[in-house]
Amino acid sequence: MSLARSFDLALACFSALLGIIQVRLSARLAKAQGKILRSLELENSWAFSKLFRTNPAYTQVMAAKFAFLRAAYLCGVTGSVCVGCIVYLLVGGQSAQWLLGLPIVVILLGLFHLGLGTKESSVLEQRGHVEQRAQEVIDQHELAPQRWASRLAPDSVVDLDGFEVSTFYQPGAGAMAGDFFDIYKISSHRLGVAIGDVTGHGLDPAITAFQVKNLLRVYMKQFRDPAQVLFELNRAIFSQVQTPDRIEEMVSMCLVVFDQSAGTLRFASAGHPPAWLYHAGIVRPLRSTGPILALDPRADYFSREIPMEVGDLLLLYTDGLVEVRSGNEMFGEDRVSSILAKDPRQNVSALCSTLVESARGFSKEPFLDDVAIVAVKCTK
Repeated sequence: MSLARSFDLALACFSALLGIIQVRLSARLAKAQGKILRSLELENSWAFSKLFRTNPAYTQVMAAKFAFLRAAYLCGVTGSVCVGCIVYLLVGGQSAQWLLGLPIVVILLGLFHLGLGTKESSVLEQRGHVEQRAQEVIDQHELAPQRWASRLAPDSVVDLDGFEVSTFYQPGAGAMAGDFFDIYKISSHRLGVAIGDVTGHGLDPAITAFQVKNLLRVYMKQFRDPAQVLFELNRAIFSQVQTPDRIEEMVSMCLVVFDQSAGTLRFASAGHPPAWLYHAGIVRPLRSTGPILALDPRADYFSREIPMEVGDLLLLYTDGLVEVRSGNEMFGEDRVSSILAKDPRQNVSALCSTLVESARGFSKEPFLDDVAIVAVKCTK
């Protein structure tokens, strides 16, 4: 055997050996990638979910990377073996013709790995989309009450000279809010304050609360007497909720109008829990002046007028506050009035905070129902 033939034979053997080594490396790489993926999926599936949610292209990039690596190894293996076989055959190695089948085996093996990688990448991509969509649904379900609540309670309080106003609002746990309040200027010297609660929980009561709040502003501009506003509002709401799936929807509401020029407070209440007024050194309730809204379209309402003085304070709230429970005992209206009577000259923000902290301490559990609080103090 000549020196040149021996050199070619050695080169062919080296090339074939290199191809076999690359086949083993490709198999080990694929196996390692599979182990890493399974480990990540089992031990940190929420981390995958977070990646999918924050970067939807992550799955495609990962899939393309795996497919590219397998394709690169396929090319390297196939090329090395083919070069070794062809060189050996060209120099006359007739006995080595069986080596022609080796590139075919390598190609089939490479195609198998490439197909496996493509399938794995496709599964990853589909899983990414499913987890991303599932997380979006979960986020929407968790955030919907908070987002809807922002429509039912104003983020900022109107600045009206002569009044100090503070509010608190928290929707119930996992439910669409049905409580609402609104504070707005009716004119340069008149301030309107409303607080209400739609019975039930879910989407329909939340929509009704939003509709009532919008209608309220319209009627407040048309009628000066809050009792007349409730009368018109009652007829409008009754006609809307008289459907089989909304027949049990009713609305309690307390409506107050402060008149700075007259120095008075005029209120009307439709079946709402009593507001508490600190006036002339006494804390007294402002109780209902008519039935709950949407109960009877012919219901009558009347209003009461009370003089206002500097330092007077009005506290309104929804039943979610007084119905907070500790076992079989409720927080109750008496506790609300006693907290106000204990320090009626305190800052209204401090009053709201004290009420909320007291209710939470009483129950030691999150609020299950919506809670709305509005406190208004006359400062001059």
